[in-house]
Amino acid sequence: MTTALNMTDVSFVRDERIILAPISWQVRDAERWLVLGANGSGKTTLLRIAALYEHPSAGTVDVLGERLGRTDVRTLRTRVGYLSAALAAQLRPELRCLDVVMTAKYAALEPWWHRYTTADEARALECLQRMQVGWTAERSMATVSSGEQQRVLLARTLMNEPGLVLLDEPSARLDLGGREQLVGALAELTLDPAAAPLVLVTHHLDEVPPGITHVLMLRDGEVVARGPLDECLSSESLSECFGLPLHLERRPDGRFSAWSSSAPPAARDRR
Repeated sequence: MTTALNMTDVSFVRDERIILAPISWQVRDAERWLVLGANGSGKTTLLRIAALYEHPSAGTVDVLGERLGRTDVRTLRTRVGYLSAALAAQLRPELRCLDVVMTAKYAALEPWWHRYTTADEARALECLQRMQVGWTAERSMATVSSGEQQRVLLARTLMNEPGLVLLDEPSARLDLGGREQLVGALAELTLDPAAAPLVLVTHHLDEVPPGITHVLMLRDGEVVARGPLDECLSSESLSECFGLPLHLERRPDGRFSAWSSSAPPAARDRR
């Protein structure tokens, strides 16, 4: 089994504030990781480093066999499927959904920066269809719903048949229906044994799709738990991760629910 992502003693400090304490972490082929933690725990910074958009203050980062700082990140980024709110905000709303996906070929933001072929268009359409939004191809991003936009962005991560997929809170801004549609689309990747290794960042357990194999739990930039999901994700570790008593339940469909164990029964019943 090869290693898609290898971080060794990685830390990140900004304005004298420690955002990530030294973290060592590996993502191997066939693994699907959940990165879990409250807001401000360092999840997004960790993923930006993995996606080659941020350099650590210390430590080494190897992505798909190449070391950050010793490789051309502009080329290496084309081999990493990355979805984040910050990246999405840089894409013009007027772009066709097909172009949004197709520009991932060069890790670009505009289609006129490079030349594309009919084969590129066909591949972009194939990715949209896999995420069940093929009908949006000729529509602009501004004219489709938030849930559809997120599935277009998820399709974008697949354009280059990446060696690693990194998803930073992909269901942010979505209503219940949009979130459930996205979870279904994510399950297409997490349950596909042929898909690239995947990392999903969230702080909402109810949006975690079936098929996740491992979990990395962060609190204030430090690791609370790390390893196989079935061994490491529990009511106890979740409570430590979020700093309050929590009860964790795994439903028959493989999805999770969590709630404060200190809440009165009537409050839990209204959830």
